[in-house]
Amino acid sequence: MILSTVLQEKKRIDYMLTKYQETLSELPKGTISEKQVKGNTYYYLKYRDGKKVVSKYVGKNEIETVRQQINKRRHIEAMIKSLLEEQRLATKILEGNL
Repeated sequence: MILSTVLQEKKRIDYMLTKYQETLSELPKGTISEKQVKGNTYYYLKYRDGKKVVSKYVGKNEIETVRQQINKRRHIEAMIKSLLEEQRLATKILEGNL
């Protein structure tokens, strides 16, 4: 009975990991940086593409949306990390190594 519960939990974890990965692929990565030029503030989304650091201009009307998306991405990355730990534990239990 316990093994069937662990198996159900592992399936749920696998499903959630798949959904989180799909969501991550749609969200921007990187951080927002601000640059002051002649008293005006300009916003840029900075992220790595291989070894290069890419800066993309973000308009003032889009900045809050991009900030929310980046915060959502960080939250999902933390959830994925937690789920991966749970997945490893469930796998160990199912293999009888615990």
